[in-house]
Amino acid sequence: MIQFTGIHHLAMVTRDMDATIRFWRDLLGLRLVAGLGKPGYRHYFFEISATDMLAFFEWPEVEPVAEKDHGYPVKGPFVFDHISFGVEAEESLWLLKERLDAAGFWVSEMIDHGFIHSIYAFDPNGIPIEFSCPARGMDLRKTPRLVDRAPSAITLEGPDPQPGHWPTPPATDPADRAVYPGEGLDLLQEVKNNWRDRHQ
Repeated sequence: MIQFTGIHHLAMVTRDMDATIRFWRDLLGLRLVAGLGKPGYRHYFFEISATDMLAFFEWPEVEPVAEKDHGYPVKGPFVFDHISFGVEAEESLWLLKERLDAAGFWVSEMIDHGFIHSIYAFDPNGIPIEFSCPARGMDLRKTPRLVDRAPSAITLEGPDPQPGHWPTPPATDPADRAVYPGEGLDLLQEVKNNWRDRHQ
């Protein structure tokens, strides 16, 4: 069975990496842990937790998305609605709300969703974001709940993966298991590390 460890990284897009760094690193406190770049290309990673990161490509001609209320239905092509970042306690939500408000960013009031408390905002790229903490001692991962008033038959099969609905894939021959070079190999090379070399 495949064991997922979390979201390795969410890959977003910005036209202004510096404003993105100011927001995610300096305002919200996510460490900037990797930066790849060359003229016309930057790809930076921010640490969310021990297993999760947020990444941004800088594309100079991309436009910020129009702000859309979190969870509000739209028509036509669409990719995702919003990202929710977990925090440990409600006190962290109040700190985030205060920071966002003081920095001039719109931020919602605290919302009680029963199993989580949340606040909502937008980053400088128009990306809709939510910050959530557990509420009332409920952990849906430990005790899944289904309160849909009209669930489908497939949904009623339960929370765990159901076998037999997809073909069993053939195993890849070890001789065919090639790994091809991609962006990021510079991080492994003995090349100039701008952070380390700046302090030497």
